[in-house]
Amino acid sequence: MVCWILSESVSIVVVLSWLAVNLYLFIDTFCWYEGEEAFFYTRIILGSTLAWARASAACLNFNCMLILLPVSRNFISFVRGTSMCCRGLWRRQLDKNLKFHELVAYGIAANATIHLVAHLFNLERYHLGQAEDAEGLLAALSKLGNTPNESYLNPVRTLHTNTTTELLMTLAGITGLVISLALILIMTSSTEFIRQSSYELFWYTHHIFIIFFVGLAIHGAGRIIRGQTGESLTLHNVTFCRHRYAEWQAATLCPVPQFSGKEPSAWKWTLGPVVLYACERIIRFWRFRQEVVITKVISHPSAVLELHMKKRDFKMAPGQYIFIQCPSISPLEWHPFTLTSAPQEDFFSVHIRASGDWTEALLKVFVAEGQVPKELCSLPRLAVDGPFGGSLTDVFHYPVSVCIAAGIGVTPFASLLKSVWYKCCESQSLPGLSKVYFYWICRDATAFEWFADLLLSLETQMSEQGKAHLLSYHIFLTGWDENQAIHIALHWDESTDVITGLKQKTFYGRPNWNEEFKQIAYNHPSSTIGVFFCGPKAMSKTLQKMCRLYSSADPRGVHFCYNKENF
Repeated sequence: MVCWILSESVSIVVVLSWLAVNLYLFIDTFCWYEGEEAFFYTRIILGSTLAWARASAACLNFNCMLILLPVSRNFISFVRGTSMCCRGLWRRQLDKNLKFHELVAYGIAANATIHLVAHLFNLERYHLGQAEDAEGLLAALSKLGNTPNESYLNPVRTLHTNTTTELLMTLAGITGLVISLALILIMTSSTEFIRQSSYELFWYTHHIFIIFFVGLAIHGAGRIIRGQTGESLTLHNVTFCRHRYAEWQAATLCPVPQFSGKEPSAWKWTLGPVVLYACERIIRFWRFRQEVVITKVISHPSAVLELHMKKRDFKMAPGQYIFIQCPSISPLEWHPFTLTSAPQEDFFSVHIRASGDWTEALLKVFVAEGQVPKELCSLPRLAVDGPFGGSLTDVFHYPVSVCIAAGIGVTPFASLLKSVWYKCCESQSLPGLSKVYFYWICRDATAFEWFADLLLSLETQMSEQGKAHLLSYHIFLTGWDENQAIHIALHWDESTDVITGLKQKTFYGRPNWNEEFKQIAYNHPSSTIGVFFCGPKAMSKTLQKMCRLYSSADPRGVHFCYNKENF
């Protein structure tokens, strides 16, 4: 319970800090524009919508400054691996970088909406200032700029143009429209449905962010919102002169006020992150140019492709992942895949399941008809970026670790189990780690085939080394047909499992997590247990609930610390 509370507390602190900064910026900017003397005359025309527009713009700039940082994966990897202040619970927050990216994106969308609506009201108020029935100070301010040596305050110079035309005649209006359209496309194509059904559409549309940032940088150059200049404020006292607007042309004590637009500031907020992200893309391009040698191609059942590769100075840790690009399929797209090899091996490998346009195309170019891999010399070029750290690299930091995989989510744990296997082969001890529980829930029996050899070798090696107690694995098959059920029943009494060939028999159906967590908690009282999961969100929520339920309120009791693998 303590572990879960601390982990959740860190997440809450991050979110609350982000909200607090946004709230402070909004209130501070709002109050400043509501009370600043230089914008007194501007408020006569626009009212409080001026403050709403400027306060939301400040928050928009702040969030645009943050939005690129969570997706700068080399920067995140650097912070995660080298910073001495980034340890334990705080380091795990870096694994939630995409969640924070989404949170900031919602902040951008909310503030952009407020900003857009406020300016639509502002534009209408500018129009009303030029109306024939406008009178008093409002009319006097709107007519400024009609004679020489006067600067205008109202950018709408005539009542006879419609709002849309006036909007598209200004730099601020054009760039605002472009920014809004770009943001709508990015947000709508980022839904989970689009990402799962057409990742390519999501990927390409997301790169409209370049247009978004260019538009944002020059948006303020239109200077549609104007305030009184500092020199004019010294000559024209607002408090004294606002009631003498009829005498501005003649009175020496109240000369005509002069106005100018505020200098654009968005670029100052975003310059640093944009430069950092540009460096990120340069690093990716440099890695793209590095040679990747494909040493082996294996075609597994259930449309799973295994690739063995080599690359100069490539170093990895268990549970890390890489990004792969195949220029012959798409010259721009990078897709994440978990490494399934161990650091001790002289190559690195991935298992790729065909589940989308890009992965299906990759399977076609690497595998010939009849599921036979093509000759290595005829294979297309691949580019690799990474490796990058994930939550699974912390498995060895707990005395007891529970690894849970669903379907193809088993790939991160292949690297981990291989690393455990090699350490046992080399008669190495596993400092800090005394027990590993491994659960794999899979729907298709044929999907076990590529992973069964690894488990069988691990089972045999651990028995020979006298370390069979170190690993306890449980495989659950959730889907089978009538013929399979009959075959399983006929061979149930054999010494090895009919599906995997392992001594440990396969379970049929879904695990009872209450019973599993209760037994683990009973076996390891007063222990801190790391729970690592890779799979669907629904199961993730269930496991999080189990971690909270079976963690002791007593600091000296058992504590489950939940970690989810994210890309």
